Amino acid sequence: MEIQLLPSYLIAITLLTITPGVDTMLIIRNSARGGWKDGVVSSFGICSGLFIHAGISALGISIILMQTAWAFSGLKLMGACYLIWLGISNWKSILQKKQLIVKDNLSTEGSSFKCMRSLREGFLSNVLNPKAAIFYMAFFPQFINPSQSAVVQSLILAGFHFIIAMIWQSFLALSINKAKNWLQQPRVNQIFGGLTGSVMIFLGFKLAAR
Repeated sequence: MEIQLLPSYLIAITLLTITPGVDTMLIIRNSARGGWKDGVVSSFGICSGLFIHAGISALGISIILMQTAWAFSGLKLMGACYLIWLGISNWKSILQKKQLIVKDNLSTEGSSFKCMRSLREGFLSNVLNPKAAIFYMAFFPQFINPSQSAVVQSLILAGFHFIIAMIWQSFLALSINKAKNWLQQPRVNQIFGGLTGSVMIFLGFKLAAR
């Protein structure tokens, strides 16, 4: 693993983790349904799915490494371009005045916490999300050392993502009422989206210039 690039990885993966999306919506819904336990267990299911994506990504990277060096460099360049595209997409959403968070209008009356249900919902939500698989495949090569095991490195990177995501999503589950109301404010969405988009574009250009 490229140790000198670890800070860039942690920044990028943290921004992606806290950016509102499918996982955030699931945590909001389940926490409102069955309390903080429902949200935390759902988070564990979501984060466990990261290792599935990491394993699939590592296999793809390993196959490319066995072919040619230029193919691996090309994959890394695509990953950098993907980061830039993510940043531009955030700014595009702001310019179009679209919120990054969608209100959760699901009824939770009469619902209760069921551990296996929450775990299953979180796990399947992540594993069946094609965007997560594409992101890992495009993003991880930026931080993989070709001379070392792609599988081991990918699992380590996924481990960092697991820790960061669990911390954030557990915090969100514990403070769901305040967090939900705050994140749904249009002005907060614009500032948050603009900051995230700018940093992602910067990181993309930085990695592409290597």
